[in-house]
Order: sequence, then structure tokens, then C-alpha cells
Amino acid sequence: MVHGMDQTPEKLPSEPPERSNVREEDDSLGPDSGDPALPSHVAGSGALDRLVETARDYARQAVSENTLTAYAKDWAHFSRWCRMRGADPLPPSPQLIGLYIANLAAPAGRAPALSVSSIERRLSGLAWGYAQRGEKLDRKDRHIASVLAGIRRKHARPPVQKEAILPEDLRDMLATLRHDLRGLRDRAILLIGFAGGLRRSEIVSLDHGRDDTPDSGGWVEELEDGVLITLRGKTGWREVEIARGSSNQTCPVHALTQWLHYAQIDFGPLFVAVSRTGLKATGERLSDKHVARLIKMCAREAGLRPDLPEAEGIRLFSGHSLRAGLASSAEIDERYVQKQLGHASAEMTRRYQRRRDRFRVNLTKAAGL
Repeated sequence: MVHGMDQTPEKLPSEPPERSNVREEDDSLGPDSGDPALPSHVAGSGALDRLVETARDYARQAVSENTLTAYAKDWAHFSRWCRMRGADPLPPSPQLIGLYIANLAAPAGRAPALSVSSIERRLSGLAWGYAQRGEKLDRKDRHIASVLAGIRRKHARPPVQKEAILPEDLRDMLATLRHDLRGLRDRAILLIGFAGGLRRSEIVSLDHGRDDTPDSGGWVEELEDGVLITLRGKTGWREVEIARGSSNQTCPVHALTQWLHYAQIDFGPLFVAVSRTGLKATGERLSDKHVARLIKMCAREAGLRPDLPEAEGIRLFSGHSLRAGLASSAEIDERYVQKQLGHASAEMTRRYQRRRDRFRVNLTKAAGL
């Protein structure tokens, strides 16, 4: 029987909101903001109105909630930037947007410069914001494209990769968890996330069974030799097979069944919050931020990367560390790793492999040199 109470992963300090002495306008979207609607020359009816609502529901599902949230913040930041300079974000002005991204790359104040990838994401957010308002942003316009090309040439850097959590690291992290209900849950999260090569959003979106909840991102099915996860990932629905491990201490299937048994979960979200007493599982689905905090907390408690100052070392680990750990440590044919991670190309899988025999295939000798 499980008992006791474990420490909840610490929340990282959030970035303080920007302050401005300019009055904020309402950036919420109205009915004419690009949502599906009846053409002006078509008379409305009960059936057509219901179809409009259905189409709007589907349109909202076209982009993930996290992406929509990020895009909305991008638009709000750009609108605030324009107003503080006496400009209007509407209609789209390529010249103004060129100045905006130049300011992001080389800010005049104390704001940190954004990376090239972050600036490109901001542009995607602006394109979305204009589309919602019935406008179109031409990112290929020379006022935008030439500035962005210069930013890439001057500031582009290879992507900073998160540290891979290797099997020995994972064992040390698991040892920091207590054997209470919260510890059983977090142990299952780490092992299922590692063995499945799952993203943190995929982990917390899982349900016990198919169609248990409207916001389900997949479900699990326990088989004799492991568990089968049917998952809605970035590239569509896929199946992830997680086999049993060599010992109960590191077996993801055993960890999952222990959590489900003691938490008495047979319906709904797979990974949920635990009561303050640590004795009961609630029905509240965990957020993906819990996985990130859990990984950082366990990495700190396990003393990973002792060669670096603690704060600097912890920043090296994130939710992607589990996926990178599987890709780096699974000594099997690359195509099986690619399938498990759900990558469309082998090149993407190789980006996750922090250690591999890069010269196993010797094209120089194969060519006769």
C-alpha cells in the first residue's frame, strides 16, 4: 500500500509581463475574424447555422491549443509594439513589420535579442493574426524577406540541443522519487515518456481508454508483452509499442500498471493530480508543464551534470531530454527509432541522437579510396 507525501515539482519563475503606459486595446476576435461563416448572399437557416458552428469547431481543431496561445501572444506583442510607436497594426505594412523584426533581433533597450527561430515563429504568429482579421501578410515581400535574410546571415546559430537523459541518468532520477502515490505516478511518467519517446504534451494527453474524454490525445491498451499506445501526434495518428523491461525497477509497463492500480484509474485521463495528502488521485489531468518541472527537479536531485553550476546544468534538461535519451541509447536499426519517435525522416531522428557511430557507414572506403 502506498502512503506519505512527496514533493511536487517546483514551478519555475515566470517571466514578468511587459509594462506599457499605452492603453491596451481589445485584441479579442469578433465574429468577422476569419472564422467560417455563411456567404453574404446566402440566407441563414437553422441547419446552416448549425453547420457554421460545426465548421468553426473543426477550424479551431486545425491548430493545437498551445500553438494558438503562442500566436495570440505574438499578435498582442506586435500590437503593443505598434501602439507604443504611434502606429497601427492594421492593415499589414511590410515596411513596419521589417522594422519590428529588426527590433527583435537588435533591441535598443534591455529586452533580450530573440533567436532567428523565435523571430520566424513571431512572423508565423503575425500571419495567423492577420488571417483572423481578414488580412493577408506576404512574408515574401522584400521589406520582410531581405531583413529576415540579413538576420539569418548575421545571427543564425546551430540549434541548442537539450541534454539527453541516458539510462544511467534515468535510474538515478528514479531513485530520487519516493514510493508513495505521487512517486508512483512520476515514475510511470518518466519511464513511459522515455521508452515511448513521447513528447511531454503526448504523455499528459493520454486517456485510459478510447474516447474517454473530449480532449484525449490517445489511449493505452495493456497486452501480454507490453502496452500499445494509440497516439494523436504532430503527424497524425500512430501506434507506439512499449515492451516490458528487464526488471520491475526500470520497467515502464510495471510502473504504469502500479500507478493505475493504486490510483484506481480505470477511466479518463491517465496521469492526474494527487491530493494534498498524497493518498488519493484526483480527476484533474496534468499539464505538460508538470513533465518539464518533474524532469528538471529529478535531474537536480540526482546531481546530473555536476561539472556545471546547478542552475546552468538544470537548464540543459527538458521534456525533449527523454526523447533524445531513447534515440541516443537504443542500439538498434535507426528505422525502428524513427518509427517510435514518429519522425517523417531519418534526418530528424539523427538530430535527437547525442551519441552514435557517425562513421559506421564509410563512404570514403566504399568509393575505393
